[in-house]
Amino acid sequence: MAAEPEVKQPERPRLAEIMGPGLITGASDDDPSGIATYSQVGAQFGYGLGWTLVVTFPLMAAIQEISARIGRVTGIGIAGNLARHYPRPLVGLVVALLILANVINIGADLGAMAAALKLLIGGPALAYVALFAVISVLLEVFVRYSRYVSVLKYLTLSLLAYVATVFVVGTPWGEVARSIVLPPIQFSKDYILSITAVLGTTISPYLFFWQAEEEVEEEHEKPEKSPLIDAPEQAPSELSRIRLDTVVGMALSNLVALFIVVTTAATLHAHGQTNIATSAQAAEALRPIAGPFAFVLFAAGIIGTGLLAMPVLAGSAAYALGEAMGWTVGLAQRAGRAKGFYGALALATVIGAVMNFSPIDPIRALFWSAVINGIVSVPVMAIMMLMAQRRDIMGQFTLPPVLRTLGWLATVVMGLTVLALAWSSLT
Repeated sequence: MAAEPEVKQPERPRLAEIMGPGLITGASDDDPSGIATYSQVGAQFGYGLGWTLVVTFPLMAAIQEISARIGRVTGIGIAGNLARHYPRPLVGLVVALLILANVINIGADLGAMAAALKLLIGGPALAYVALFAVISVLLEVFVRYSRYVSVLKYLTLSLLAYVATVFVVGTPWGEVARSIVLPPIQFSKDYILSITAVLGTTISPYLFFWQAEEEVEEEHEKPEKSPLIDAPEQAPSELSRIRLDTVVGMALSNLVALFIVVTTAATLHAHGQTNIATSAQAAEALRPIAGPFAFVLFAAGIIGTGLLAMPVLAGSAAYALGEAMGWTVGLAQRAGRAKGFYGALALATVIGAVMNFSPIDPIRALFWSAVINGIVSVPVMAIMMLMAQRRDIMGQFTLPPVLRTLGWLATVVMGLTVLALAWSSLT
């Protein structure tokens, strides 16, 4: 009797294949702007604002999953869907706000990267601003998308510098836990401003647009994939992948952010340094790891996360403008076929670089870019939530109740924080 042929079980996708847009988006959220904001928060308030990074995790994960679902279901980014289904003035306003926030963020990040390299090797910081801007644009324009994504995944490892720190600075974990569970709430202007900056860093408009567009790019790169509205049979595996990718990416992002707050609280705040004004002062948080090499480690982290964030910031602005204008868009496109898209990407980077030739304190610029992101997020999130619940856009894949509730809760929380900031500024 002949033996029955062995039936090969379908291979499960490797974790590296599942981790993609969500991982890169989450890691890019801990960009130089985020690192500066979390360092300032830890130095000024100690462990007192660590709770914000625990509370925002489910809200951040939900809004990013909603962004990814919009892209994967429709096969079009957020701006493209807005252009198809909403009035042109509204589309123009949303895109303009996004570009404004992104350009400020690009300028601040370039300045921080340049300052970090100056700490490392000396030399003129402004020349390094131009160098990083040119490198970033060249990589985005001339490196194939699939290869570039692999590079971005490896750049996420730069976050490990900040993970390692927290375990060697003598962190009082009991005090950290008490501050998270029973936070010392204040109603001062600085406290509310810092909460707005943290929320604006963790829940930023450019992250929404980027993750949606990367789902579209992934779909275009793999011929077997189609928009879920046209191929609903792909939905179970794809929506599960999106959820896992997003939850892991956002968990990594917020965990690293919490570690930065805890590290600066245990070092700078504990020694009375409550106001970070330079990159060198922020670097002191890493000194317990390697003594004289702490500045090297800090600079490597800043430069690595900056290189990761630059394509996300410039790319999301170019995607939004390109889709709103009806251009051919995509990092997988050749430069000659998407001139408008790549032109917008380069222009956003150049304008951000030029901002550094003004007498603006780079650390304060980083902090205020986070505040601006928080303010801009509110109208963008509200429009996204309405869009994700429309059957004429999402078909049968409108938001399930839990995701819908968390998404609206995130929008309301951001809105209340911005209102509290306005109120505290007027009183």
